Formats: sequence, C-alpha cells, structure tokens
Amino acid sequence: MTPVELSSTVLRAVRRAVDAGELDVGVPERAQVVPPGPGGRGDYATNVALRLARPAGRPPREVAAILRPHLSEVAGVSRVDITGPGFLNITVAGRGQALVGEILRSGSRYGYGMGPTAGLTAGPTAGLTGELVQLRHPCEVRAAVTGQVLARILRSQGALIRTSCISHTSCTSRTSCEAETEVEAETEVEAEARSAPTRAASLDITLRPLPAGQDPTPLGRDAARWALLYPAPHDRPRITDEHLVQREGNPLFRVRYAYARTRALGRNAAQLGFTGVPGDGDGDGDRDGDGDGETQQNALLDALGTYPHALAAAARHRAPDRLARHLVTVADALLAFQHTVLPLGEEKPSAAHRSRLALAEAAGTVLAGGLSLLGIDAPEHL
Repeated sequence: MTPVELSSTVLRAVRRAVDAGELDVGVPERAQVVPPGPGGRGDYATNVALRLARPAGRPPREVAAILRPHLSEVAGVSRVDITGPGFLNITVAGRGQALVGEILRSGSRYGYGMGPTAGLTAGPTAGLTGELVQLRHPCEVRAAVTGQVLARILRSQGALIRTSCISHTSCTSRTSCEAETEVEAETEVEAEARSAPTRAASLDITLRPLPAGQDPTPLGRDAARWALLYPAPHDRPRITDEHLVQREGNPLFRVRYAYARTRALGRNAAQLGFTGVPGDGDGDGDRDGDGDGETQQNALLDALGTYPHALAAAARHRAPDRLARHLVTVADALLAFQHTVLPLGEEKPSAAHRSRLALAEAAGTVLAGGLSLLGIDAPEHL
C-alpha cells in the first residue's frame, strides 16, 4: 500500500465512522500520511484524529480509538497504534514493493497532483479547482529562474499557470534565463487561451526572492540554477566555486552523483545477469546482521515516500528550495544504501538483490524527476 493509497484508506475509515454514527464531523478532502516522527512506530503516521477532535467535540485520542478498528480491518494494514496526543501509526504489508512499484510505473510524474490547483492556495482561496494562477516576478535573474521553476512545480500539482515579468516592457537587462522563462510562459498562456479565452486568474502571486549579489552565469547552467534555488527565497545566494567542486560537501554533486550511481548499479546488475523487480526481498538488505541494512533501506523508503509531500509543500509555499533539499535527502539515503544492492564475491543474485536494485532504480527516478523540475541535468556518468 502506497502513501497515496493509504491516505485514501484513512479518509474511507473516517467516512465509515461517520456513517456508523460514531463521529459527527465532515469528512476532510485529504489526509496527510507521513513517516512517523520521534516516538512513533510503524511505517506511516497520520494526524487526522487531531484535526477532527475539535469539530467532533472529543479528545484526539478518543477520535483515534474510534478510527483505529476501521483502519485495522483494511487489507494491507497489518497494525495500527495510537501514539502521543492522538497520532495513528500504521504498519502496512509490502510497503517497499508497493512504493517502488508505484514510482517505477509513474516515472518522472511520481508525486504529481491529481487535480487542478488542489491544496495550493491558502485562506479564502483554499480549495480552488480548475482556476488560473498568475505568477509574476521582477526582471532579475534569480526571480526569473525561481518563477520558471515554481511554474513547473505548480503545474506538477495540477495548477494552470500564467507567468510574466513585472517590468517586461521596461526591462533593459535580458539574460538567457529570463528569455527562457518567457518562452515557456508564452507557450502555456497560448494553451490556456485556447481552452478558456475569457478566464481571469483567480490568484495573483508576485515572487520577490532576495537577489544574488553576483552574476551566477559563470558557474554554468546547472550549478547556477542550484546556487539560486537551493537557498530559501529570503536568503541571499552564495555565488562561489563551491557549487562546482566534486566532493561530499557540495549538495548538488551529491544529488547528481547519487543519480549516476543508480544508473551504474543497473549497468553492473545487467552484466551479472539480473534486473530489478519490486519486492520486499529479504526484508532488510542486511548483510552483517547488525541492523544497518534495514536502517538504510527504511531511510531510503521514507525519503521516497515523502517526496510527493515535499513537492506539494514546495508548491504550497512557493519555495523551490524545499524540493532541492528533499532531493539531497533522497541522495544521501541512496548513497548509504547502494552498497547492499549488488552481490559480493561468489554470492549469486537473489530475490533480495532484485528488490534492492528496483529500490535503487526508484530512487534514480525520483532524483531525475526532481532535477528536471529544477531545470538541471541528471548525468548518466559522473
């Protein structure tokens, strides 16, 4: 069961409790499902009971106790625990197989939203579906790149976006980044105009990230984009050669190197005569019996499972840095896990190796998809 499927399962449990007269609340549109935090257990946790406590007029743990049996009876759910003030902690069967299978089936579209603009806005405009969003930015390099990337992220979540430069008619300093942004925006506007020629944008967003103190173009396209996008919008980017060095201290290098490693693992596995197959394998990939393999595998599954939430948060907060930072999390988890993938010495490829390879390939899919949204190349060799 994937996080998306589990989120729907949680909502169905709420609906059953309401229909049975156990809860008198409205069923929410979505339920957040994430890896459990400190003190939690199992594979996933949801705060739906805390959200429903006030409208239900009951303590959160009482709401959780009502929902627990409705979740426990679902096929694919092996255990449900209540922790803390009322979190529902869920252990699922075949977590790795389902998640890896979903990622490999979805490809670069893993984590994309299901409906137009759902969940992207806040306040009185929350819950808009099918509405247009006008995205504006100053005529400045970081703002232009941020606008382009944020438009891609918003579109990945189902939004319809129009982008424009605030001072387009008076702009005297044109960069390749800004020109590229405008070309992409014009194509999207034309498509929207054909489908809704008279529609006005229901949400107008103006981006004003703190400009870089120096020209980033000497870093080259990929490093320049990373230097501009990795810091939070309110932080000034550091335009230095640190973005070009190939060592662990450079987050961009770790992300691209991790992707290259997933490709190398696939090539090496092919030489050994096996391919990746989603599955739980031996359950942990632990060669030494010290639990490290299980920890590394679970860390990578957590990073992949929360990628859709990171992508949605980047859209919701208009913050591409959230996506960039999550890619670093995925890369670090993959680099720690990679040593368990291939057979060692005279060891023969097994079902465990095939499932680990599929997990590594899923990580590569997420890394490539995230880098593509940022406009950064994912190298086959590095």
